[in-house]
Amino acid sequence: MEIQQEIVQKLESAFAPEHLRVVNESDQHNVPPGSESHFKVVIVTPQFQALREVARHQSVYKVLADELAGGVHALALHTYSPDEWQQRQQNAPDSPACRGGSAREAAADKG
Repeated sequence: MEIQQEIVQKLESAFAPEHLRVVNESDQHNVPPGSESHFKVVIVTPQFQALREVARHQSVYKVLADELAGGVHALALHTYSPDEWQQRQQNAPDSPACRGGSAREAAADKG
């Protein structure tokens, strides 16, 4: 099973979200084609109503511990209660452009 599908299934099971979007953003980074290493997650659930942002993120990290210990290098989290999602007009921020480079490029710059 693909990592993205595993993430979706685990988050749906743990949070019963009203809205869930998991985007593989690996192609925006310096990784081999077809990689599943960088993800953006937008999740809206009533379970987040009484939690602060840090606690929300910690709860997601706990559910995705295996993926984060394995091939997932980066996880951009956008966690909202249903009311917050409505206030945001059902819109999460865009991810910033990748500013990293490969080790080979860094070595070439030093040489």
